[in-house]
Amino acid sequence: MLHHISLGVSDIERAAAFYDAVLAPLGYVRVWEDLRTGEPDQAVGYGSPGGGDKLAIKHRPKGQHAPGPGFHLAFSAPNKLAVDSFHASALAHRGIDNGAPGPRPHYGPHYYAAFVVDPDGHHIEAVLNNAE
Repeated sequence: MLHHISLGVSDIERAAAFYDAVLAPLGYVRVWEDLRTGEPDQAVGYGSPGGGDKLAIKHRPKGQHAPGPGFHLAFSAPNKLAVDSFHASALAHRGIDNGAPGPRPHYGPHYYAAFVVDPDGHHIEAVLNNAE
């Protein structure tokens, strides 16, 4: 259903370093960037190698607020180790723990996930939802 989603960030370099680190274990990379130090409207796009962006982060230094309560963005993970690495990378890059890696049987019998809040307040998740 979704083609892509964009998130506003207050510091594009900090956010790009964060998303480079947390998306790498999940198999996602920068697929494009428009970084021009000191200029407005900078952005970075992430997706599968060789593909288009599914997530873009856009520099919005003034009045940036994360979406309201209830919003979160979940990324597909290829395995449990990737979920664990996503969580560890997030914490190492100024993310806040919002649920350590582990099974979530109340979401389904094979649901394994980790939850973090990025440095701009966006709630994100890495999830594996199949029998590994």
